[in-house]
Amino acid sequence: MAYRIVSQLTENQISELLDLYKNEFWSNKRTHQDVVQMLAASDIIIGLVDDNEKLIGFTRLLTDFVYRAIIFDVIIKPTHRNMKLSSKLMDAVVNHPQLKSIDWIALCCLPEMVPYYERWGFTSKFSKIQLMFRINESIK
Repeated sequence: MAYRIVSQLTENQISELLDLYKNEFWSNKRTHQDVVQMLAASDIIIGLVDDNEKLIGFTRLLTDFVYRAIIFDVIIKPTHRNMKLSSKLMDAVVNHPQLKSIDWIALCCLPEMVPYYERWGFTSKFSKIQLMFRINESIK
């Protein structure tokens, strides 16, 4: 089966993305309206679709296109995992023409995913920057 990269999602693919989010602990409360708004505010969208135009993988980036970019939501459909498809997404990110002159690209991941992302040159060794969070208690 062949797969291709898309930079915009159709309405059906947005629904499929919501289905992907429903499978994950970190995104299972997302709503269709919020996902549509999120996509509109994302600077780069990278979707992976199959021969039938079904969404099987997704990631997105926020960037200023000069200095910094950050990757969010690297996700593969559960039925298509362990097929090296997330590698296609990550290759599309690090080789994206609009990111060629960016100083650095960042991402957040679980500790067990660190070795995976190190394959693309991601590391925490160059910085003592600490990621900090402020939780909006009013929307819990």
